[in-house]
Amino acid sequence: MRVIGYLEHPILKISVFKMDNRLSVKFENALYEQTFKFGGDDRIGSLEAVQQLVDEQFKAEVLDNLQTLHRIRLAALARRFPQQEDQAFEEII
Repeated sequence: MRVIGYLEHPILKISVFKMDNRLSVKFENALYEQTFKFGGDDRIGSLEAVQQLVDEQFKAEVLDNLQTLHRIRLAALARRFPQQEDQAFEEII
C-alpha cells in the first residue's frame, strides 16, 4: 500500500492510499480514524476521482461520525470509571 496523496482539510488529516486496483481514503483526527475502501471501480481509480467524491457533505458526515465515536468512548469510560461527586481531599494543615 502506498500513499498517493492528501486532501486538504482544516481539522482532519485525509490520506489516500492505493494498493493494486483498490483505493482507501483515511480520515484522522487526534483520537479517531475512519477509512473508506473503494475497489475494482474505474470511476474511483485516481486521486482526482477521490477529490471529486469526497465533497463537503462527505467530509461533514465523517466529522459527525467521529463525534459519535467520541461520545461512545466517553460514555464507556464514564460507565467503567464513574466520577464520584464526594471525592474528599486530604486536609492540609
